Amino acid sequence: MSTRAQSGSSASEVATIGRAQARQLVIEAAIGLLTRGGREAVTTRAVAEAAGLQPPAIYRLFGDKDGLLDAVAEHGFAAFLATKHVDPDPLDPIEDLRAGWDVAVEFGLANPALYTLMYSEPTRSASASFKAGMEILMGRIRRLAVGGWLRVDEELAAQVIHATARGAVLTWLSLPEHGRDPALLTTLRETMVTAVTNRQPVVQDPGPVGAARALRAALPEQTTLSRAEQHLLREWLERLAADG
Repeated sequence: MSTRAQSGSSASEVATIGRAQARQLVIEAAIGLLTRGGREAVTTRAVAEAAGLQPPAIYRLFGDKDGLLDAVAEHGFAAFLATKHVDPDPLDPIEDLRAGWDVAVEFGLANPALYTLMYSEPTRSASASFKAGMEILMGRIRRLAVGGWLRVDEELAAQVIHATARGAVLTWLSLPEHGRDPALLTTLRETMVTAVTNRQPVVQDPGPVGAARALRAALPEQTTLSRAEQHLLREWLERLAADG
């Protein structure tokens, strides 16, 4: 079949089943190949064949192979997001932090090839589902800060939590099966908890650092101060919190 004929055929295929359904078929086919054979197995021809489409359909739907891989990664971030449980008022915020970290690691271990693809390109942090997941994490961190549990700045806490979870998964996957000790995951998780939280809420301490961090975290929720007053108070609180 000529290239022009294949292109016309692919357009007809996409039109017949609908663009959204065709994209989903291709993404599922790509994930299947990725899971069974790794990233090298995800070629446009192999994906098209697995999805029951002509290769030009891939280009019509995703632009190129990189566009397809980005769509697969986005699907992975959406699936990961669906596993997250949000408790707006956990009884124990430290245990809530541990549980969230465990969920992230368990997803990676259950979907090794997909997880590796998701985090192989820094630009994928622009993913809508990735951003939504980070908002959930920042909400969990904000609750720690409001309660005076947070030991470090909120942004740094997010980076430490995210980096240790991702590092735990990728390190585990790099090890031979006989060398995978579950104590590695527990140790990394507890190291993370120790690094970003206090044993007791610091707001119970008379020092200004913990109180400043707790008040700074709660500041967006108040409506008494004007925007200019909030800005000035935040500047003072950030200077106090930095002394810790």
